[in-house]
Amino acid sequence: MFTGIVERTGTIVSLVDLGGVRRLTVAVAELAGRLREGDSLAVSGVCLTALDVEPEFFHADLAAETLKKTSLGELAAGSLVNLELPTAAGAPLGGHIVQGHVDGVGEIVSLEPVLARDSPHFDENTTDWTLKVRVPQHTRKWIVEKGSVAIEGISLTVAEWDGEVVTIAILPLTYWRTNLHTLAAGAAVNVEADVLMKLAVGRLEAAPVPEFEMTEAWLVANGY
Repeated sequence: MFTGIVERTGTIVSLVDLGGVRRLTVAVAELAGRLREGDSLAVSGVCLTALDVEPEFFHADLAAETLKKTSLGELAAGSLVNLELPTAAGAPLGGHIVQGHVDGVGEIVSLEPVLARDSPHFDENTTDWTLKVRVPQHTRKWIVEKGSVAIEGISLTVAEWDGEVVTIAILPLTYWRTNLHTLAAGAAVNVEADVLMKLAVGRLEAAPVPEFEMTEAWLVANGY
């Protein structure tokens, strides 16, 4: 399990086809030394298994399901990815429960600073940003205003929701510490809805619809 608090960004070195899988190589000297063969980690929100760990690199295989449901297979060498190690038992839950099981690929509609760029007070290092993402259709029933959503593995809060596009406020720290500062309108992003919302909606959908019959006794009992 993860919490959506990105620890580092890594740089994609290569994506190589190996039969049925695609081998991903990521450079991240600050984190690779903490990995062991078989460890799990989240790469831009996707839970992967570390393979052939080296001092400055790690590798991971992308299965067909991962290539189908995420954007990782479309990234080019040099792209930045967000990295997070699993949350240890008893550690603070800084964001929200993130499984690393991406629901689908969304699209950035816009990512703009709150202050106009021509404003005399504009400073891209200190301003906050407004992110708008078009959410995959099958994921929309799990999005609620003021709820949580993971975008590229980042735990974020829904500021506005119109049923198709989610609006999110991005702090300067989040913008510069993650790969968001490298993305623009049209970019594909991994989206994972809040698992607690999935469970709640699933329970409601599975619950039987109570039968109701309007009778004279019911009308009398309810004051009609």
